[in-house]
Amino acid sequence: MEGDQRMSENKGSTIEEKLYTIRYKVDDISHLIIKDQQVCVKCETKECNDFCPADVYSWADLTTHVAFENCIECGTCRIGCPDYNIEWVYPKGGHGITYKFG
Repeated sequence: MEGDQRMSENKGSTIEEKLYTIRYKVDDISHLIIKDQQVCVKCETKECNDFCPADVYSWADLTTHVAFENCIECGTCRIGCPDYNIEWVYPKGGHGITYKFG
């Protein structure tokens, strides 16, 4: 019963509240790389600003900015960019995300 209660409590949580339960060990080097900023400049839709649930990508000053330290490693950006302009690799050993359950 205790597990059912936790699940019902989590159903009402916002995405921000759920993201707060994630623990990160951030590397100094990004595991998310924009291959060519000129591709982003030409992109009309800037979909990366919308598809990432952790708001990793933002557009300003004719540049796609990457807040890789927010990445939840869902892999959406590997398939979400219509030009496949985002290189995604797992963070190097010991870095990245740890999910807390319970």
